[in-house]
Amino acid sequence: MSTRSTYGRHGHAELPQEVVVAIQRILELNPENQNDPLDVLSNEFNPLDMLNQLFPDEASLSQLETVQARLSQNERDLQGEIDTLKEELRRDQDPNRMQMIQEMISDLLGQMSRIREKATESEAVVRDITKDIQALDLAKKNLILSMTTLKRLQMLVNALTQLEEQAKEKRYGEVSQTLAAVKQISAFFKPYTSVHRINQVWRRVQQIQGEIRTQLEAEFDAFYLQDPAKPSKPAQIVDACVVADVLGHDVRRHLIDRYVALELKEYRRIFRATDEAGHLDNISRRYAWFRRVLGTHELELGRVFPSEWRVEWALFTKFVAITRDDLVALLSKAGSSLTIKALLEAIQQTIEFESSMAKKWLTPLNEILETSSPPSSATIQSMSSAFEPHLGVFVDAQDKALADMLATHRTSSSKAKPRTSLDTTPRDSISTDADAATPQTVLSSSTELFYFYGQSLEQCAKLSTGQTLFDLCMVHKKWLRRYAEDVLAPRSKRFVTSQTRRSMDSRFDVTDLQQAALLINTADYCQTTALELEENIKEKIQDGFKERVTLQAERDLFMTAISVSITTLLRELEAACEAAFTTMSRMSWEKLNQVTGQSLYVDDLARAIESFCDIIKPLIEQKKYLRNFFDKACSLVLTKFTNAAVKSRPLGEIGGEQLLIDLGVVKSYLIRLPGEVLVTQGYTRSLTKSTTRLEALLKVIVTPVDPPEGFILNYTLLIGDASFSNFQKILDLKGTPKTEQNSLLDSFLTITSTKTDLDSTSFLSALDMDPPLTLGATFGSPGSSRVTLPLSIIPGAGSDSIFGSLGSPPLSGPPTGSSTDGSTSRGLELGQKREAFDIRRFVTFGLRRSETLPTS
Repeated sequence: MSTRSTYGRHGHAELPQEVVVAIQRILELNPENQNDPLDVLSNEFNPLDMLNQLFPDEASLSQLETVQARLSQNERDLQGEIDTLKEELRRDQDPNRMQMIQEMISDLLGQMSRIREKATESEAVVRDITKDIQALDLAKKNLILSMTTLKRLQMLVNALTQLEEQAKEKRYGEVSQTLAAVKQISAFFKPYTSVHRINQVWRRVQQIQGEIRTQLEAEFDAFYLQDPAKPSKPAQIVDACVVADVLGHDVRRHLIDRYVALELKEYRRIFRATDEAGHLDNISRRYAWFRRVLGTHELELGRVFPSEWRVEWALFTKFVAITRDDLVALLSKAGSSLTIKALLEAIQQTIEFESSMAKKWLTPLNEILETSSPPSSATIQSMSSAFEPHLGVFVDAQDKALADMLATHRTSSSKAKPRTSLDTTPRDSISTDADAATPQTVLSSSTELFYFYGQSLEQCAKLSTGQTLFDLCMVHKKWLRRYAEDVLAPRSKRFVTSQTRRSMDSRFDVTDLQQAALLINTADYCQTTALELEENIKEKIQDGFKERVTLQAERDLFMTAISVSITTLLRELEAACEAAFTTMSRMSWEKLNQVTGQSLYVDDLARAIESFCDIIKPLIEQKKYLRNFFDKACSLVLTKFTNAAVKSRPLGEIGGEQLLIDLGVVKSYLIRLPGEVLVTQGYTRSLTKSTTRLEALLKVIVTPVDPPEGFILNYTLLIGDASFSNFQKILDLKGTPKTEQNSLLDSFLTITSTKTDLDSTSFLSALDMDPPLTLGATFGSPGSSRVTLPLSIIPGAGSDSIFGSLGSPPLSGPPTGSSTDGSTSRGLELGQKREAFDIRRFVTFGLRRSETLPTS
């Protein structure tokens, strides 16, 4: 009781963490190595836990006296340590001791101040002692500098005297060395020009350099003019070139410009723009004249110039500048009278001349012109660049040539009767004449067009890789578009007109199939080659125009032409299958008494499709377009099958079973239709998915209506919706009498109202109960279609598919579908969610009639 009360009074007395840490530091306690819990300083100490640890059971109470004695001894030891620490603290806090420490610190600071004062006095004494020594050192330094300056001045005066004598005697080999020494020594005296004597010598140096320069100019003029009375020695001129280099780069430049001006003086006189020799058609004479002058220079005068002077480059650069100015004037004066022949000849000769010069010196033309251009002016441009503003004549000529080349093809495409050699095949000659003739792969006009493009591109790239090449690219774009719109498109329109005239004729025209395949191959060739053309242009054109070069819009036109041609083939396929589907739609399915294997119209349908596809396969080169065609053809056949089944209603239970058999045969044939090379998993998967919906529809139809609950349950399992209108469609297709429909509809509403997991729509929502006679009239473009039963989009077909899609799980079941024990839903996994019809994914051949609830 006493222990508990004591703990209650002190249980909340906690030591601050700072105090605990201080105590541990003073007592040199390590909390991690404490074995005795009583030695641990912690606010979490609990005496009850300690007592329980000391006396875990009743038997341990016998040790009470021993534990008490040990605790008393610990208490006495702790008290002793506390007393010792108090005594040490009292001694450390003695006022007399603290005063003594402060006095010692004051004495130490005083000693430091005295040492600092003595150091300052010592520094002053040393400075006074070394003052005279520093003065002597400065005098010695000035004396040495004066002696050196006087010695160099003497050397400069002596060198000037020697230089004057050497210049008078024209000993240029010695002049170059002496002049270099004079310039080097005189540079030392530039800061001392304020001294009168040195200033006189400085002016004398400048004067002698001017005299030598004047003398060199006279020497070079005499050498250039080659006066027979006073012949110049080549060796002397070689030494004079070295002197000119010593005098400076401006002297060298002046001598070179003087030589170039004298050499080209005659050129300016002969090839004036007003004379016949200066006309554009005589431009080759200019280049021939310069080659002769350059040859003379290399054999005679040019041999005395050092190679680093690049005198031949300067001569060529000045010739380029003069000739370019003349060309600009001549081209501007010619104006509209300039012919493409004269322009191309002049450009070709100019480019060949510039290329020959660059090849001669193994240096790019731009580097030659940049190196030899005057430093105070902009870099001289090439002569061929003068033709750049006038190359529009070349581009216009290419435009006119393309117009003339395609005029015949554009005219023939706009006519209805004339055709190519492929069109001579008779309509009924499917096996003999069609096989005997070897159809062309692509239209010859397309290969001619791109061959012309390649030639003009190579030619233009040699003339210009800037604005002119970009303008030519725009011409190429223009005629690619014209070719697609005026050559390929009219052929497609002609096929559409021909098909419209045939009306209900179920035969397909082999010629139209060949022409459609020819257009597909041609358009594919054009769009592929157009991409290569675009890349070729980007490689050649300047960087500033690369981003603006694109032929994507024109390639899209050719892809559109391919889509239109595939649509043409689908129309022909529909016409070929029309007879079989007409027979199917006129069948009296409700009068059938038994199932007798596949129907006769299935054989007719298979033969029509097989004969059609056998003609198409070898005609289309690219397999991807054949795959696209077979994907859409599969959807087309199934759509026609659905339409014919709807038109032939009522079907009846036996008729539904017969249609299930026919559908299975059609499905197996469609799987084999593309062949092993062209068939893909996507095609097979899509076909299976599409036919599964049709099978589900027919399985509901063959299900007996008695009992009604079993029939409705089978509907919900196979169709998977609670749509009143969709159930009405099933009853109409089945041929259920009106008197029985009302009770079935009431039962349907009653049963489906309790099934909240059913969707409100399904693939039957898109089923048109009044389908059109033909789908061909609604084939407006490959991107639009009209179907009555939604079919799957072919994986990988993307937006090219002409059919829409519905998502639903694969369905399977027995042909009768009459069982209500769950066997009819083997294709449905338990709890699997049915997919609802998504109108955004469904594409029709036209605007589907709005569905209305049928009246009883």
